[in-house]
Amino acid sequence: VLKKLKSKYGELYRQDNVILSGTHTHSGPGGYFQYTLFWITSKGLIRPSLNAIVNGIVKSIDIAHQNMKRGRLFINRGAVENSQINRSPFSYLENPASERSRYSSNTDKEMVMLKMVDGNGQELGLISWFAVHPVSMNNSNHLVNSDNVGYASYLFEQEKNKGMLPGEGSFVAAFASSNLGDVSPNTKGPFCINTGESCNNPQSSCPVGGATMCMAMGPGNDMFDSTRIIGQNIYLKARELYEKASQEVTGPISSAHQWVNMSDVSVELNATHTVKTCKPALGHSFAAGTIDGVGAFNFTQGSIEGDPFWDEIRDQLLGEPSNETKACHSPKPILFSTGEMTRPHPWHPDIVDVQIAAVGSLAIVAVPGEFTTMSGRRLREAVRREFDSHGRPRMDVIIAGLCNVYTHYITTYEEYQVQRYEAASTIYGPHTLSAYIQLYRGLARAIATNTVQDLPCGPEPPVFNIGNMTMVPPLAADRVPANKAFGDVLQEVRQQYREREVAEVTFVGANPRNSAENATEHNFLTVERYTSTSDSWHVVQNDASWDTRFYWTKGLLGRSNVTIEWHIPCGTEPGIYRIRYFGHYKKKLSNSHAVSIPFEGTSSAFEITAL
Repeated sequence: VLKKLKSKYGELYRQDNVILSGTHTHSGPGGYFQYTLFWITSKGLIRPSLNAIVNGIVKSIDIAHQNMKRGRLFINRGAVENSQINRSPFSYLENPASERSRYSSNTDKEMVMLKMVDGNGQELGLISWFAVHPVSMNNSNHLVNSDNVGYASYLFEQEKNKGMLPGEGSFVAAFASSNLGDVSPNTKGPFCINTGESCNNPQSSCPVGGATMCMAMGPGNDMFDSTRIIGQNIYLKARELYEKASQEVTGPISSAHQWVNMSDVSVELNATHTVKTCKPALGHSFAAGTIDGVGAFNFTQGSIEGDPFWDEIRDQLLGEPSNETKACHSPKPILFSTGEMTRPHPWHPDIVDVQIAAVGSLAIVAVPGEFTTMSGRRLREAVRREFDSHGRPRMDVIIAGLCNVYTHYITTYEEYQVQRYEAASTIYGPHTLSAYIQLYRGLARAIATNTVQDLPCGPEPPVFNIGNMTMVPPLAADRVPANKAFGDVLQEVRQQYREREVAEVTFVGANPRNSAENATEHNFLTVERYTSTSDSWHVVQNDASWDTRFYWTKGLLGRSNVTIEWHIPCGTEPGIYRIRYFGHYKKKLSNSHAVSIPFEGTSSAFEITAL
């Protein structure tokens, strides 16, 4: 992203003033991260995923740059209810009682909302920070999906960009991540899916079936309904805060950035005690997963001892962790000593960036991972105190989660001791949080004292050539059944529907990756309404719309089907509609050369009648 921005804008957009913060949906395409652990799960580098993400980010910055204007910022905050639980409450209870007594909840319920208008008061957009995992869609979902925060964004933008399709219109509503490490949207809590009894215990384990049976459920009838409910809760609070925002943010803009070797940070706990971070490693409880997405085999959360069976397999396949790393991470029993695994490339980052952007009285602390509730509170408090003590009092300090590089979780030292999933995934050891607090205090001090230019840049991260690191086979030629063509309808829509029913059509399809590799402005699908006055069809929904779903089913010998569903929402205007499908099929011209050819498919027209 920065390389492309530099080629267009020179030094205007730089490492120190650009923050990439992931919404953290768990339903996005993978295969874009260079460290080995992350691309193993996606079968290597998936170039179309990487290109789509990079090009999309750069395009959004291009649009913002071209529409830049003088404006004003307003901040507001308020509590979001009935939208989150702490998924590791037993870890949270390890924090000192005196500290816990200062807070009314074991999650941060506060949403911070930043409203943006131009000099004439014209609405431009908002950024909302709220701590909740976007895992309302569970890990049985195979659809690309922006989850609860994406739905909140969709609702807000649809309200402000009247008559526009998703992604169109000038108003942008960004729902960003914060210290969401131990925060789940699955508010019914964990239950044994085989017996129905609660499994809210330190191991998140069931009497029958163990940890793999313990899962948390959202408030809805299914994962789509839960996503809608949580997303709507978030949207409604943001809208309320947006409408009432009156506290203006004014003052200078500044930013500070450093590269840090997080595997070797010395932390001064006090005048007599210095500790260090560790080479990256993941504990046994990492493999147990969470109540939002369980792991496999017999791993459980809260493991402070290794398992001889799995340790032996690890030693034979990957090598035994060094005694130094074991001691550094104690009491974590190490499952993967990723900091000592370098083939074919390093498995985890050592070099990590820390960054703060200050806009007047607002400080955005860009963190490279998932801070738990109490970790985030400690970091915010430390940064605020640092600003206070250097002449910048009453700063609004916000944690922006999952920024720039991903380093898993950051728990408190006390939470680390009981080794639930988040602690097992705190890869730089028990003093990770203390190290980050020390580093971010340094950035805050530099901003407050106007000495950012004196900060050492730190060691830049390595860049690996992983272009050939893929286990995904090249796309084969697509084929059609006898007497059929791409885009032909296999299962037609009904002639008539009412709202709340599902219009469904199945086409002769082709691999959707062909379309990703030949990305255009076109969607995979549209829903269109007929207008008799102009004798034309107008798009009313596309593949980014909440009410549409696109399923690809792979068959044999290069054949495949595409099924499109339109879940007709309440309030849909009666009339004549149709569903269209847009794809590309791959045709081999020779053994070494193939081309992708676009095609379309269209359902029969159908009528939506009033209830």
